[in-house]
Amino acid sequence: MVMINEELIKSLITKAIAVRENSYCIYSNFAVGAACLGNSGGIYVGTNIENISYPVGICAERVAMSNGIANGEKKFSAIAIVGYTKGGSLENRGYCSPCGMCRQFMAEFAADDFIIILAKSPTEYKTVAFKDILPMTFEF
Repeated sequence: MVMINEELIKSLITKAIAVRENSYCIYSNFAVGAACLGNSGGIYVGTNIENISYPVGICAERVAMSNGIANGEKKFSAIAIVGYTKGGSLENRGYCSPCGMCRQFMAEFAADDFIIILAKSPTEYKTVAFKDILPMTFEF
């Protein structure tokens, strides 16, 4: 398990902001970037990728975690999420929270104390405990 501190949180947010620029969001124009922290200490990024057949698109959070899984991670400690209109102002925007599908996907790979970092910038963010954002996960 990795100790999550202010410096690491800012690093995750910075990586999420940077990868957000690669978003393929030609239908919604809403670009999302995510950076997740694996229990090994590795950081994996992802951005949303839309498709003309809307359900085929994939969210940044699942891309980031899938990137980690493809690189051998099985559990994650945290994820930073940044989203707003592509080319839009960083000011006066809300926090971008993960959709229900991403929350359930995260549940499969989240460490017990997994945190979600909802960010507007490296200095403006809030953290949410995963258990508070999805209190009743689907389980067998």
